Amino acid sequence: MKRFWKDVTVENGQVALDGKPVRTPGRAPLKLPTPALAEAVAEEWRAVGETLDPRAMKLTGLANAAIDKISADPAPFAQGLAAYGESDLLYYRADGPEPLVARQAEAWDPLLDWARRRYDVHFETATGVIHKPQPEATVTRLAEVVDALDAFHIAGLSPVVTVSGSLVGGLALLEGAVGAETLWQAAHVDELWQAEQWGEDMLAVQARDARRADFDAGVRFLANL
Repeated sequence: MKRFWKDVTVENGQVALDGKPVRTPGRAPLKLPTPALAEAVAEEWRAVGETLDPRAMKLTGLANAAIDKISADPAPFAQGLAAYGESDLLYYRADGPEPLVARQAEAWDPLLDWARRRYDVHFETATGVIHKPQPEATVTRLAEVVDALDAFHIAGLSPVVTVSGSLVGGLALLEGAVGAETLWQAAHVDELWQAEQWGEDMLAVQARDARRADFDAGVRFLANL
C-alpha cells in the first residue's frame, strides 16, 4: 500500500493519520494504553516511506495482536506462554565440553536463582534434551504469573519468550531483573559457542538477525507499557 498520509498524531492514546483514527485489521481503534507506547507506534507510521510494509512495523503488529486477538480471550495466549515453564531452555544443560557447561551455568543459573527467590519455586535441571518434568507447583505458579498479565503485556512478552525459549528469562526481563542484551546472550549461549568453534554460517546469522528484530520489538513494546 502506498503512503497516503502526511501527518501522524496521537490524542488520548489513539494514533491518527491526517486526523483520521488508525484502525487495526479487525477494524478496532488503534488505541494504546500508555502515552509512551502510543508515541512509539506513531513513530513507526511517521517513518513509513513511499510504501507501507507491515512487516517493518513490529510495534504496530504487536498492538494489533493485543487488541484484535488477545484482548477478547487472553487465556489461550497466556497458556501458550506458560507452557514454556514446563520446558524452559534454562533447564537443559550440556554434558560437555566443560567450558560450554560453565558458560551455560554462568548465564542461566542467575536467572533460575532469581525466579526461585521471586516466586518461591523449585526447578529440576537435566543434561541432554530429554524432557524433565518440573514440579507441579512450579508450573502452576509460573502460569499464574502469566495469567495475571493484560493483553498488551502478553503481546509484548510473547516474542521475548518464544525467541529466547525461556519463560523465566522473559519474566525476569519484564520485572527488570535482567537486561535485554544479557537475556539475548543467555538465550544464544549454545549457538554462539558453536559459532566460536566452527565459524559463523551466513544463513544462521540471517536467521538470528531476524529473531533479534522480533525480540527487540517485544522488549521495546514492554518498556513502553
